[in-house]
Amino acid sequence: MKFLSTFIFTLLSVGLAHAQTQKLDSLNRLLSQTTTDTGRINISNEKIVLFNQINIDSAMSLGLKTIEQAKRIQYKKGEARTRIRLAYTYSVKGDFAAAKSTLKLAEAICLSTKDSAQLSKVYGAFGTTYAIQSKYDSSIIFQEKSKAIAERLDDKAQLIIVYSNLGISYDMQSNRPQALQYQQKSLTIAESVHNTKQQAYALVNIANIYTEMGDLKGSEQAYQKGIRLAKQESLTNVELYAYSNLVSIYTKMHDTQKAYEMAIKAATLAKEIGDTGIQATALSQAAINLALQKKFDQAEPLVKQAMTIADASHLPLNIHQAYAAMGSILKQQARCAEAIPFYEKSFAVLKDADLYNAQTGDSYRDLSACYEQVGNYRRALATFKTSAAISDSVRGKENVQKATELTMTYKFDQQQQAAQAEQLKQNALAQARQLALLAGMGLMLVLAAVSFYAYRTKQKANALLQEQKEVLQLQKEELLRQKEELQQQKEELQHTLTKLQTTQTQLIQSEKMASLGELTAGIAHEIQNPLNFVNNFSAISTDLLNEIKEERKKKEERDEELEEEILGDLTGNLAKINHHGGRAASIVKSMLEHSRTSTGEKQLVDLNALTDEYFRLAFHGLKAKNPDFSCDLVTDFDLSLTKYEVIPQELGRVLLNLFNNAFYAVRQKQQTGVADYQPRVTLSTAQRGKQVEIRVRDNGTGIPQPVLSKIFQPFFTTKPTGQGTGLGLSLSYDIITKGHSGTLTATTQPGEFAEFVITLPLA
Repeated sequence: MKFLSTFIFTLLSVGLAHAQTQKLDSLNRLLSQTTTDTGRINISNEKIVLFNQINIDSAMSLGLKTIEQAKRIQYKKGEARTRIRLAYTYSVKGDFAAAKSTLKLAEAICLSTKDSAQLSKVYGAFGTTYAIQSKYDSSIIFQEKSKAIAERLDDKAQLIIVYSNLGISYDMQSNRPQALQYQQKSLTIAESVHNTKQQAYALVNIANIYTEMGDLKGSEQAYQKGIRLAKQESLTNVELYAYSNLVSIYTKMHDTQKAYEMAIKAATLAKEIGDTGIQATALSQAAINLALQKKFDQAEPLVKQAMTIADASHLPLNIHQAYAAMGSILKQQARCAEAIPFYEKSFAVLKDADLYNAQTGDSYRDLSACYEQVGNYRRALATFKTSAAISDSVRGKENVQKATELTMTYKFDQQQQAAQAEQLKQNALAQARQLALLAGMGLMLVLAAVSFYAYRTKQKANALLQEQKEVLQLQKEELLRQKEELQQQKEELQHTLTKLQTTQTQLIQSEKMASLGELTAGIAHEIQNPLNFVNNFSAISTDLLNEIKEERKKKEERDEELEEEILGDLTGNLAKINHHGGRAASIVKSMLEHSRTSTGEKQLVDLNALTDEYFRLAFHGLKAKNPDFSCDLVTDFDLSLTKYEVIPQELGRVLLNLFNNAFYAVRQKQQTGVADYQPRVTLSTAQRGKQVEIRVRDNGTGIPQPVLSKIFQPFFTTKPTGQGTGLGLSLSYDIITKGHSGTLTATTQPGEFAEFVITLPLA
């Protein structure tokens, strides 16, 4: 059971309880000193903002009273502002009909007074009201209306809010690129106007998106920065949501005890400020982490408390999460029949919501498993299809890739802006030096002229001096022009170098991600086999346990020999489950090591096992994309090899690249229709004196001799456009020669074979 990240819909900013109390005392003093009715209404509106986080009932009471006062003195602007704040109060209480009703009255007032700025805030409040109901399509419609007005008025304060809220709505629909783009816009404007509070809001929301993209490190950094700014500005709600979302990170890291502690801390803070929705969600998170620790007797009362609070909040998303949590806890105990009603209730409250996310897909999958367990196969199949459709939509490679590109572009723009600012500073200093130099030279020329004039030299000498001055001036102007040209050339070269370095870094990362994708396809095939064993032996063990339970119910005719035999079988099954589970864990560990950034540290590695593993994974990766592909895999390992010191992640990338190239070559030759052709790739290892040798040979298309001398050059590729970056062999060459002090060579006969040889020196 996973939980949605908790986003902060920006409408009202509040601080810590004691800071709120201090501000409330200050507002009460101002209220007593204010002599105008409009002034008192404006101060009351500020009090409503504070009450919305201290005491919701007090906020509602003061809001209704302030509206009556504004209507009595016909203060339209004050009435509209109060209705916007009161709508937020109604939404938090779950009275959405009242929220929409009061916003319609505010809209009518703004249209009659032609107050475009206030109308933008009304539409933004409409969007927030729909978002709290999880109706994100409707929310986006109203937020777009607000955005159009705010952009026309260049209202930066409102744009910070509306961009952030649009980002949340798009994220809840799993449109990560659009969500990240709007959150980054909000953060950029907040930084430009030095609005620390809104920076904290945007950072927490961006951290949520990073979490959903799987960037836990980037997410944690953004959360910590957001918390630091929140504490600086006394923003309790930002701290609360950051702590609540950190629960998800610790859960993914399998630190369930720390996740539980953070969830309880978030629930306590939520209760203090009266946010029942997040209180229910935090309690549900705490219960789930207790269940993951098998503490079901503590988890069930906690999730029941969460359901009660969620029902009272009338917030669909929080009700969905609480009931789905109860279903998950019951399912973990194999109480599927009891879990089904809770899952069904959790989805019933979302029937009108526009929610498309991975967590909802996971809950549908769990419900499908429960239906299957109780024998309702028709509903199990229908529910599983819904889960698969959501998962395919949410986890699409293009969605994550676009969001990742936006993140990289945003960070690159930030670096460029800083570099441009530094360059402008340096240009200003250089210009100041040049002006000082020109002034000094001018002064010298004036003094020289005065001196010559004072001595009253001959007319011919004066003419000669004037001529020399003109020559010097021309030389000086020429020198300045050459200096400017050199400076301009330097700047252009520096700019070109920066672009090339950035492009190279991006292409290298793209190559690494491509190899990771190919490796993942092979791992999916490899891990299926041990998982099938685990599932089969688990099912057999369950039957054996039921059999021994039946035998022990017999009081007089118990067959103790049979019981011992069954216990022996169970012990054997558990050993097999542990063995195959270890196999699966080893495969996953290998994938993680491949995807992890290399530390550059060498480790003792069994080269035969390492090369054989990547050989099979590369083949299964290609097989997954091209099911009709077949190839003979031939290995010839030197069994006398011991463990050698290498950098396993980097050597794995080299091997994966060589294997992929070999399979590509034999497949290309197979597609040409050569008669009686059987693709074959051979892998061999051997120790030659003080060196270890790894050979990869294929009987594919070979490499043309004119091309052979260029294959290790960066960006050179023989593959069609779009199928290769030209960096694979270049990176492999650098890894072997620079990272391992070895050699990488190639021999070939066009149309017959190609062979790559890696030699590594012994330590």
